[in-house]
Amino acid sequence: MTTNHSPAPASGPLHIGVDVGGTKIAAGVVDDDGRILTSTTRPSPAGDAPQTLGAVVDAVRELRATHDVLAVGVAAAGFVDAERAVVMFAPNLAWRDEPLRDEIEQRTGLPAVVENDANAVAWAEARFGAGRGESHLVALTVGTGIGGGVVVDGRVQRGRFGAGAEVGHVVMVPGGRPCPCGLQGCLEQYASGNALLRRAQEVATTSPVLAGDLLARAGGRTDHIEGWMVTEAARAGDVAALQVFDEVGVWLGRGIAQLAAVLDPGIVVLGGGVSAAGDLLLDRVRDAYAKNLTGRGHRPLLRIEMAAFGPEAGMIGAADLARDVAGPGLRAASG
Repeated sequence: MTTNHSPAPASGPLHIGVDVGGTKIAAGVVDDDGRILTSTTRPSPAGDAPQTLGAVVDAVRELRATHDVLAVGVAAAGFVDAERAVVMFAPNLAWRDEPLRDEIEQRTGLPAVVENDANAVAWAEARFGAGRGESHLVALTVGTGIGGGVVVDGRVQRGRFGAGAEVGHVVMVPGGRPCPCGLQGCLEQYASGNALLRRAQEVATTSPVLAGDLLARAGGRTDHIEGWMVTEAARAGDVAALQVFDEVGVWLGRGIAQLAAVLDPGIVVLGGGVSAAGDLLLDRVRDAYAKNLTGRGHRPLLRIEMAAFGPEAGMIGAADLARDVAGPGLRAASG
């Protein structure tokens, strides 16, 4: 289904941004000010690579039928090569060494660029959102997993091989929980949406009295607990739900402290589904970051803020990065 977002006249040339996740594909027409004019969504057939590609192409064709667009940017949840053309590995999608850029260009007739989804979010926040005006930004997308994007002096920092800023796969606990990436003890196994849900189910199983409000929302069944229920129960004072947020906040704050030791950004922007918890999460993350920062008390503290854009950030960033390939003389945004 397509939804109009902005009744105002479009500013500048138009590009399409597509955000491909494990459960949903969202695409939108974006103008030069980062406004989404029209968008469309459809389920993501994540386990079938050709069907996923087909759904992306179908979304682009739908939007192109009603808007004059110059290029397509695709934000994919996975490792993208240095040429921004091939999805090398996507933990929650079936893409393995998928030549996505060429396939989209051949099937739509539009120039295309492929970007890691968290890089696209970081770019959207740096250009139009919470990090606007900040020279050194890190964005963390805290959802099913944890993605990361880094923007320094107006350029996305992608690394030598294009696979940089995979913050969720920094090992925090050697030999810890198994991760779909093939390692054990990755940050996203302790601080992601999946981690929050898993811990909530574990705590509700071992301490059902403390988790009374949470279990009531789930009909008394731990396997029916969902992420939004944990957030609502925590806001209502459920002890078990608050304990889970305490744990996730500590892990995320520790991870940000590690990033600060290496990258020294001015701001870390939190996006993704878990960020909907707002101050319930933010206060805990800030506190854990400050306690775990190397050289604390003798260096400036970075800002930790919620992203200005919700689930639309990937679309906005991908569309804006597509200006790279839309024609000569346009801004080169990624390095």
